[in-house]
Amino acid sequence: MATIVADSSERFINENKLAIGKFAWPQSASAFSVSKSDIDTVCKYILNQPEHHKKVSFAEEYEEFIKFYEQNIEKIR
Repeated sequence: MATIVADSSERFINENKLAIGKFAWPQSASAFSVSKSDIDTVCKYILNQPEHHKKVSFAEEYEEFIKFYEQNIEKIR
């Protein structure tokens, strides 16, 4: 499933020239989904990244996301 999403999104990005140069996903990538009602919140979060990362580095934030989602996945199992 992940390969289908990665391949089709990569093709869409390249066909529509949404990136400078040829776009390719890294060998390892993560994806997170949000509900339709949270789109505005997520957009504001993304647009605030330069300011946000003055306080918390991307690496620190990524580690927190991984810990959070791993805990939630373990609870489901």
